[in-house]
Parts: sequence; C-alpha cells; structure tokens
Amino acid sequence: MMNTTTDFFGEMIYGYTRSQAIEDGELVDVSDIAKQSGFKIPVAVTRAVWDQHIEWTDKNDDRQTIQDQSGRLWDVLWMLYVACKRNRDESYIIYGLHVIPRDGSSKSPTLVKLKAVICGGDEGEPVITIMLPDED
Repeated sequence: MMNTTTDFFGEMIYGYTRSQAIEDGELVDVSDIAKQSGFKIPVAVTRAVWDQHIEWTDKNDDRQTIQDQSGRLWDVLWMLYVACKRNRDESYIIYGLHVIPRDGSSKSPTLVKLKAVICGGDEGEPVITIMLPDED
C-alpha cells in the first residue's frame, strides 16, 4: 500500500515556491496594504495584474490622467474584500472593478475582471493570490 505522495507520483522534478516567485518579481507581495484593508493573511498579485491594473507613474499622469498607484492598489484590494464578504465559502472569486487602463490615452475607467484564489503557501498556510482570469 502506498503511504506518501512520493510513492504514488515519484520524486519531484522541480518546485517553484511562492517566496521564489516574489523574489523573482513574478508575484508582488501587497500584504502590508492588504492588512489595512481588512485581510488577515498574506496577499500577492501577479506581475500582469500589477503591470496592467495597479502600476501608475508620472509618465502615465502626463499622457492620460492623474492617478495614484497606492489608490489603484487600494481599489483592487478593497473590491476583493467586498467580494470576499459576499462569497465567504469560496476558494476562488472572480470580481470586477473599474480602472483606467495603462494604454497611453484612456482617461475613463473600464470594467475589468480579476480572479482571487486562496490556497496553501510555501508551508501550507493560507495565502491569497490575485490574478487575471486566465492566469493560474
């Protein structure tokens, strides 16, 4: 009788941890600000979410409209917090929010969808990752 996952699947060939993804910049740890918006566990966003829906520079202000990067992050987190309150028993949530796209010309917000997944971190602890709907 098999007793471990290794007995069933064999030795692991390659592992990529959440902390490695944060170190590499594939995930952006936003836990400190997430705590301020009510989250009690670590929260990270994917690089794609950061680049498309959070990051905002003075250059974007000059070309588009004045925005604040910390405000954009707050919006992503707050809308997730509200969605979590409505979907308490779900392990992943698709939620929407309005953001001004970083496209060099838009001045009005558009509705975007994001996906948040709660799963086990590097040590099996609960963590949340916010990603684009087509990301894993």
